[in-house]
Amino acid sequence: MKDPRLIIKRLLLTEKGTRLTEQHNQYQFDVMPTANKIEIKQAVEKIFNVKVVKVNTMNKLGKAKRLRTMSYGRTAAWKRAIVTLKAGDKIDLT
Repeated sequence: MKDPRLIIKRLLLTEKGTRLTEQHNQYQFDVMPTANKIEIKQAVEKIFNVKVVKVNTMNKLGKAKRLRTMSYGRTAAWKRAIVTLKAGDKIDLT
């Protein structure tokens, strides 16, 4: 297994993430694009010492950006994972 700290890049703190946490006990993570659901589940369980019930993933395409000249580029693509925890478990955000 890969190092869990390499698979999970960061916890996403957004308005949608806060709503999911309060209503459905789900947390959003920015994860390594090559990670699969099993690796994400094992990494979250090992890092935060919680029980994961379900993992949903989404590949997010980078946004198109225009530079000062007439050249175009793109921001980096990334992967988001929404992890559902067992009832009673929670991740301390402080």
